[in-house]
Amino acid sequence: MSKILVTGGCGYIGSHAIVDLVQHGYEVVSADSLIRSSIKQLDGVTEILGCPIKNYLVDLCDKEATRRIFEAEKDITGVIHFAALKSVGESVFEPTLYYTNNLTSLVNVLECCAEFGVKQFIFSSSCSVYGNTTELPVTENTPLQKTESPYAHTKQIGEGIIEHFAKRYTDIRFILLRYFNPAGAHPSGLIGESPLVEATNLVPVVIETALGKRPQLSVFGTDYATRDGSCIRDYIHIMDLAAAHTKSLDYLIVEKNETNCEVFNVGIGQGVTVLEAINAFEKISNLKLNVFKTDRRLGDIEAIYADYSLAKKHLGWTPQYSIEDIMQTAWKRANR
Repeated sequence: MSKILVTGGCGYIGSHAIVDLVQHGYEVVSADSLIRSSIKQLDGVTEILGCPIKNYLVDLCDKEATRRIFEAEKDITGVIHFAALKSVGESVFEPTLYYTNNLTSLVNVLECCAEFGVKQFIFSSSCSVYGNTTELPVTENTPLQKTESPYAHTKQIGEGIIEHFAKRYTDIRFILLRYFNPAGAHPSGLIGESPLVEATNLVPVVIETALGKRPQLSVFGTDYATRDGSCIRDYIHIMDLAAAHTKSLDYLIVEKNETNCEVFNVGIGQGVTVLEAINAFEKISNLKLNVFKTDRRLGDIEAIYADYSLAKKHLGWTPQYSIEDIMQTAWKRANR
């Protein structure tokens, strides 16, 4: 049984990845500072799995504290690095915070992987690295454009750090997963997206509006060159995304990789407009939301969606859930 360190394991994506990893035979430990997450997320994970998950309450920007995790868990064979601040809007107004946190933590974890002989490393990247691309759908070879936010820029820089690190440490195998818009919840409803700061992602904002926690749902921009004027995004169900990480580890462990640093898009391969996503929620819930159309939001790009054929070919990964499934599971989570 391989032991995997999941950084940011109490976060939205990390917690769902832990569930999928354990259900596929991996032993998992978590590291999370809880500055943007809650230990309650692991309580839900424990209820789903029937076993507890150990979490190290550590700020990964603290190198010595990070090293102590690897010293205590001497047989870690792989790392999935989720830990990062991720709010696009916040990063625009707090760029130094994002560069310091997201990049320092990455470097510290990478150095520990080299020191302690970890052989597999999966990086939580983002489709935002493509910038405001004119090529749709995007492939892994789509040229990276200038990023629209400091958050996205930290992902571009992070990928570059890893690519250079891989040239130096050729015995470590890396995968950079560029994923699109994670959404939805575990089908049990026991875990899901529970932002501790004001939600900015569409699906939790939709849910909060439906619950009456928001007086209205703002759609930022209806004058884009899209089929209904709103932004187009590729919404991927959180459990599809979790499965991509497990399959990436499987792929690296049996050394199917062609190079020691590979990149894969993870999305459903379809563009859904903001207004179409809202309509999907209204369909599954039989509710009508109070939608307010307003000006474009700083940092947003017009349209982006994936070509995931490379992940399908090499990782054996294909998405299983639709936008309606995303809304259904998110709504179930909200009503527990």
